[in-house]
Amino acid sequence: MSNVNASTAGTLVMSGGEAIARIIKAFNGGPMFGMGGFQVLPLYEAARVLEMEHHLIHDERNAVFVADAYAKVSGRVGLADATVGPGATNMLTALAESLNAGTPVVCVVGDTHRDHSWKNMTQESRQVDALRPMCKEIIRIESIKRVPELMRRAFMVATTGRPGPVVVDVPEDLMHDTHTFDLADFAVNPIYEAAPALRSRPDGDSVAQAAALIAAAQKPIILAGGGVHLSGAAPTLHAFAQALNVPVAHTLTGKGAIPCTDPLSAGLFGRYDRIANALIDESDLIVVVGCKLGEIATKRYTVPAPGKRIVHIDIVAEEFGRTLMPEIMLWGDARLALQDLHAALGDQAAAVRQRLSDWAAEVPRRMARWRDEVAERLNSQDRPINVARLITAINKVLPGDGYLVADGGFAAHWAGLLFDTKEAGRRFVPDRGFASIGYGLPGAIGAALAAPGKTVFSMTGDSGFCMVIGDLETAKRLKLDITLIVVNNAASGYVKALQHLVYGAGKHIAADLEEVNFARVAEAFGCTGIRVEDPEQIEAALRQAMATKGPVVLDVVVTRDPAKMLPGVDSRAAVIKKGDRIA
Repeated sequence: MSNVNASTAGTLVMSGGEAIARIIKAFNGGPMFGMGGFQVLPLYEAARVLEMEHHLIHDERNAVFVADAYAKVSGRVGLADATVGPGATNMLTALAESLNAGTPVVCVVGDTHRDHSWKNMTQESRQVDALRPMCKEIIRIESIKRVPELMRRAFMVATTGRPGPVVVDVPEDLMHDTHTFDLADFAVNPIYEAAPALRSRPDGDSVAQAAALIAAAQKPIILAGGGVHLSGAAPTLHAFAQALNVPVAHTLTGKGAIPCTDPLSAGLFGRYDRIANALIDESDLIVVVGCKLGEIATKRYTVPAPGKRIVHIDIVAEEFGRTLMPEIMLWGDARLALQDLHAALGDQAAAVRQRLSDWAAEVPRRMARWRDEVAERLNSQDRPINVARLITAINKVLPGDGYLVADGGFAAHWAGLLFDTKEAGRRFVPDRGFASIGYGLPGAIGAALAAPGKTVFSMTGDSGFCMVIGDLETAKRLKLDITLIVVNNAASGYVKALQHLVYGAGKHIAADLEEVNFARVAEAFGCTGIRVEDPEQIEAALRQAMATKGPVVLDVVVTRDPAKMLPGVDSRAAVIKKGDRIA
């Protein structure tokens, strides 16, 4: 297949930077973010001439965060660039997020002129060595004529297997030099515009064995991770679970694998849960779909308990047995694996559904009981505001096709536990690949660009917001209708809560912040600021934000009590306290 956006006849003299831009344009690349420098000037000039959507951002880490969120929501390749040295190394934290989360991103970074390298050039560093472990692949271009070939490869690697970030390192001389290119070099295969570009089916015998286990199980449960969304498998998983009456629990990144409002949804499992951990303990078969079973999902490797029968579906064979040894490994695309499992069950599906009806009915019964037990917090009248009350309001106001972006730390954990998606699909966008704070604002920018016209809320802490506050100007410049909800507790909240949990009341250090009115800060940026101190005002403030053009900062003053900052007891505390000798 050839790209319809470029002529393949004739030749054209162009710079290396223009060749890069033309390949991006051939792949119908979306918005690109970066901060320019001399090394990448030809790329910027080509973006101007070719009318590519390229935007200045105030920090290269944020550029990759924007690209990451754009890709998470759209499935398409996210794009970012940086100049040599600090521009490139500023990307490291965000690249780690995309790598661990399986997000398809392509980053172009400028490097030093090869004729002068290692002669103390300005901003020179061993950036290729620094970037290499933080990306799926780093491609160093050493010949200008290979620019189209290697840029095509970047998109191919980013979108196949488990998707991930690819960095293209381009020396200054190749970016600025010119070459007579054959226009046929700029023909691309459009399947690599989005992930997954290629899909593979698991082994048929293994599928049949897994189907037999499911057909015989009395209390099966599905554990859904972020791989469900990478595969675009949420509707397939939802249909599979409904056809069989199998409950579904999810990780933070797997939220939306089925709607949280579905009677079969057992909610979050792992470090924090509603009812899911108990269901997992009672189950006789666990079907893991696109989940790495890491520390948080397994509650520090205690859930599921040893000895459970496990069927594990994953696109990355190296994930099998890393945490728990599955009985059956289905190596392949999650969507195709679920389709094959469903087909293998065939006529047995109706009998399985009937047999599991009582087990499935347990989920809404227990969920209703859980809601009764926590109703006081969900509807809390506390001032400062209880975060549970804030998320209750978000659940009421955010449309089913809207998005909630969640920054790292307790914003993600609170929202992961209490936010309810109303549709199957990735409507919850946390940065749990690396769990860095500072994702909230750039994540909202990326989500809004990927889903124009949809409501985008983003939760961030005051610490996380302070890290990236300069890009409020970017959101304003782009005229994005986003609502940034600042959970303002005048602290590095997760740290303060953990210090309280591990060492006791009052024993915290380097965790408090000055009181800041972020609504006024927003107004200084030319945005709308709304400060909320009364829980009765939250819903109205959210609706006002939705009706307002441009970025809105909702500054929500929440509890200052470290005993109330976490949605539950952190599973690490018990392990730490066993060896704690500090008085």
